[in-house]
Amino acid sequence: MQRRGGGGGGRDGPGGRTIVTLADVARAAGVHYSTVSRALDPVSSAQVNLETRQRLQALATRMGYQKDMVASGLKRGRTHTVAVIAGDLGNPNLAPVLRGIASGLEQAGLMTLISETQFDSARLERILNHLMSRRVDAIIMTAARPRDAPTLRWIRRQGLPLVLAIQTVPGIRLPACTNDDYLGGVLAARHLLSLGHRRLAQLRGPMEFSSCFLRAQGFSKTVAAAHAEEVVVRSTALWGSPEMGGALMRELLDKKGARPTGIFAHHDLTAFGALSVAEERGLTCPRDLSIVGYHNLPHNDRIAPPLTSISQPREELGRTAAEILIAVLSKPGRTPAPRLVRPSLVVRKSTGPPPKAQ
Repeated sequence: MQRRGGGGGGRDGPGGRTIVTLADVARAAGVHYSTVSRALDPVSSAQVNLETRQRLQALATRMGYQKDMVASGLKRGRTHTVAVIAGDLGNPNLAPVLRGIASGLEQAGLMTLISETQFDSARLERILNHLMSRRVDAIIMTAARPRDAPTLRWIRRQGLPLVLAIQTVPGIRLPACTNDDYLGGVLAARHLLSLGHRRLAQLRGPMEFSSCFLRAQGFSKTVAAAHAEEVVVRSTALWGSPEMGGALMRELLDKKGARPTGIFAHHDLTAFGALSVAEERGLTCPRDLSIVGYHNLPHNDRIAPPLTSISQPREELGRTAAEILIAVLSKPGRTPAPRLVRPSLVVRKSTGPPPKAQ
């Protein structure tokens, strides 16, 4: 079915479809072309008074006008697309972050392209070359690791705006929005200490990621400052999963000496695996030991026992990363200050006092 704008005009598109243009909307509204152009552009719409802007936007919608992004990109040297590079799209913690990024960028008229590296450096380079050939306007990277530093510097030398989200890389000054993971580790330790636990341990995630490194630092320093004992598990999880959590929990329970009663897992999925192994060993949570997770994933309140966890405002983090990127695009050459999103403790029934004085 062909769409026709009031006053005729338009141009033929693929399949014989009539494409409504800005000129068609201007003729139908009886205003100058430039007025319509400003009213329908999110960047300049505030230059048109509200009543006129709303009338023109409603008319354009009725006529079926769609912005020609290709023509606009050629004119401004932009494609209105932003690439978001993720490490693992199967990570349930990531979905709200991506939602926040996409919704924030959409409000600025930017389309999101999402790619997954699977934490493979060679795959990352292929993705970047592909995105550069598509001339994306900018990149938000959610899974940066120290080993990616040379690649990140290369992107910066190309003049392509780059914002880091969730993870940062030491030694590289880039706009970034991350969780305050150090505070998250502090909150987990303080909670267990406040319940009376004096012998504690943590089931750590990959230390190459800044988020896990900072969680570990916050937890360990808080335990040490309280003159409590931390039992160190040498192994770390490659990623958050019940299987990894189970393996780390077995290593912890097989260590010689008194068993820790307060445990901090760097991921809720890791905590799930730890709970299962504790049950296999005849231990009851929280009677025999207490476990704190991280991320406060959906349904944490439906497992047995409901999991105490460090909650991150993940969608807020995504929206903030989008805001930073929009600021970078609006004012090239200026680097916005890094932003930290504060976590909070959600107490449930997986934590309680230790079985006896430590």
